[in-house]
Amino acid sequence: MKYCIFFVVLCAFACSGNKYPGVPERYHTLLNEALSKAGDNAVELNKALDSCDARYKEGVAFLIAYMPERDLKELKAGFLINNVEYAYKARERFSWAKALPDSIFLNEVLPYVSLNENREEWRPDFYGRFSSYVANCQTIWEAIDSVNRNIRDEVRVDYNTKREKPDQSPYESMRQGMASCSGLSILLTDAFRAVGIPARVAGTPNWHDNRGNHNWCEVWVDGQWYFTEYYPNALNKAWFFADAGKAVKGDEQHAIYASSFKPADTYFPLVWDENIRYVHAENVTDRYVDLYKAYESTIKADGRHIPVKVMMFRTEQCMQNSDDRMAANVDVFCGREQMGGGRTAGSTQDMNDALEFLLEKNKTYTFKYTDEKGREKLADVKVKEEPLTVKLYMQ
Repeated sequence: MKYCIFFVVLCAFACSGNKYPGVPERYHTLLNEALSKAGDNAVELNKALDSCDARYKEGVAFLIAYMPERDLKELKAGFLINNVEYAYKARERFSWAKALPDSIFLNEVLPYVSLNENREEWRPDFYGRFSSYVANCQTIWEAIDSVNRNIRDEVRVDYNTKREKPDQSPYESMRQGMASCSGLSILLTDAFRAVGIPARVAGTPNWHDNRGNHNWCEVWVDGQWYFTEYYPNALNKAWFFADAGKAVKGDEQHAIYASSFKPADTYFPLVWDENIRYVHAENVTDRYVDLYKAYESTIKADGRHIPVKVMMFRTEQCMQNSDDRMAANVDVFCGREQMGGGRTAGSTQDMNDALEFLLEKNKTYTFKYTDEKGREKLADVKVKEEPLTVKLYMQ
């Protein structure tokens, strides 16, 4: 009788301890909670856990544990297994991916989604597309540069405000050949992840001067995050750098956020659907402010840059007082490279308040804006040795 009781207890212990065989115990409670929310689709999620390769079980568990409820109720086993297998395939193939801490791989490479875009099975295709660009790269720096500089020609997508919606998935953007800054950032993030480069979407709901939102991409290298864009310049160098340096950490609308698959300190504000709270994010404002302060100190000390102020007036005849000034978005270019952008001061702002750029001396810059009739206006200005004020006109 004692042996029977011992056998029953042993079986019960074994069953309770093997509910998720091969899955680290730290996920068990999270999986219980997730599966309870999945409804009928729990069958698919359990199938993914049970049928995936033993080497990839933690990856499947991580995704199920932290995915939003919409995905718990919809994603199928095949989708999850395919995504996980190709993520680990990249990790096993590329040296930079092999070297990643598990925490970075799981949260910044493995996820199938960045924001609230439609869920698509992009990873096998993107692995095939972008592996060829990084196959001969020796370092993650080289791989980042290679993906960044080839993505546009590979996917044939360009920025265009005529895109169908802001939060497009990769194939929605590729079908149209156009995307918003958010759609481009999602594309670039997925391309990086497909070849084992940790990446995430970052952005702000509204710049400090209230001229609108912007999203971009970040990549992780040797313990640090760097920003880049779909149309690349260099890491931690972009037209919006000065604006990012003026972000306000404590202001939800004017802070900078970086997306996260697992829960983080806040959520990513989506300007196209303010009711969505399931996209997790970190508030990374301080990093951008500190980066720009250091950059600004450097270029002010190098003697090669000068401040250039920009003021917008209604007409060339109206420049006598603040009432004649107009608020307008202005972008500045040097050749094809955008150097910055901002919004000019309007009639209610102090006369000494002006949009300002730090520009390199002895170069010609193009200031681009839209007039009252919606026409694009261009003003070419030669920046010499002394600070200057550029005056633009709406009419």
